Amino acid sequence: MSGSGPKQALFEQFALVAKTIGHPHRLELLEQLAQGERTVEQLAGKTGLSVANASQHLQRMTRAGLVASRRDGKFVNYRLSDDAVLEAIAALRRLAEKNVAEVERVVRGYFDQRDSFEPVSRKELLKRSRAGTVTILDVRPEDEFALGHLAGAINIPLRALESRLSELKRSSEIVAYCRGAYCVLSYEAVAALRKRGFNARRLEDGFPEWRAAGLPFDTGSA
Repeated sequence: MSGSGPKQALFEQFALVAKTIGHPHRLELLEQLAQGERTVEQLAGKTGLSVANASQHLQRMTRAGLVASRRDGKFVNYRLSDDAVLEAIAALRRLAEKNVAEVERVVRGYFDQRDSFEPVSRKELLKRSRAGTVTILDVRPEDEFALGHLAGAINIPLRALESRLSELKRSSEIVAYCRGAYCVLSYEAVAALRKRGFNARRLEDGFPEWRAAGLPFDTGSA
């Protein structure tokens, strides 16, 4: 088969998707969209990008099939096209963890210093949640919690954790989670809770992976 045949055409499209993912701002936007549907303005505020810059990245990801949109009056709302996007990002993360020395350096230098313990798996957390033996703590901002959260979770954003420690039971193990496997919020929360004498661990990943696995979740404010 010649180089201009169907296989080459497919490879060109695969390369387009890979090239589109390959930008740190787009990965950050995808992390935000994994929490739920957002407007361009909301995404810009969350990521520190200008509205124009965020819009350009989103349009490019839309053309590559990573993101879908709908218009609601004067606003355009974006969302992940489907859970396959999460799977692609997870595969990229695993590949980098295994083969890129700089990733290992960052993980050891930042994340392991805050939590070197084995994280709690989704299966284990679901079992213990149903048995009522664990407190599930969502440390994301309130608006992200409202878009979707683990069933039974309580929401104390990281920025408010210090002032709301009295709401947590010291007799119960706490499992904290946030946006994904390397969301710094859960690492910081676990480190802060352990420093204050709480028995705390973190979930192995975050809400998007929990939802994609078909596990129980709720929507709405706390």
